[in-house]
Amino acid sequence: MKQKEAILADSGWKERSIKEFSGSPSQRIGSDWMLITAGDVSKDKSSWNTMTASWGGLGVLWGRDVAFMFIRPSRQTYHLANASSLFTLSFFDESCRTALDLCGVKSGRDIDKASEAGLTPIVFGSGTAAGAVGFKEAKEIIVCRKLYTHDFDPSKFLDPVSIEKAYNGQDYHRMFIGEIISFQCH
Repeated sequence: MKQKEAILADSGWKERSIKEFSGSPSQRIGSDWMLITAGDVSKDKSSWNTMTASWGGLGVLWGRDVAFMFIRPSRQTYHLANASSLFTLSFFDESCRTALDLCGVKSGRDIDKASEAGLTPIVFGSGTAAGAVGFKEAKEIIVCRKLYTHDFDPSKFLDPVSIEKAYNGQDYHRMFIGEIISFQCH
């Protein structure tokens, strides 16, 4: 299903240093959740998808500030993240919790998630974030340029109890690591 066309981000967004990220990444990602968004809007302004995630983190790799997240192959966002050089992580306040819940349980193959969730997709039109899709309602958006991907290998798992609970023998995540190229605050 085509997603809502992303509109140009307005001047209300300010670029900041990622060191100004508010709160604990463990809390913001693991408990408050985030939206992972990927796609190539330079070809088609509705060629993107988003999904709710609670697995990921922020750190440093190869001397660069990075974000990492995990997507299952069964998710529509997986294919867009593989094909795109950019992805975003959008963070919201509690008033958007219902929207994040919907984006985690519904598929972009079946519905226009942004419209159903009451979210307004935006695309950054200039600078290092050009072409990245986020959401007007977000408080913070991290824009990443993909650096590395790695598929989880069941033969490397060291905790079989947790793995069985998370995977039931199938649909193992791919890890995406991206260099943080822009941190936008509203």
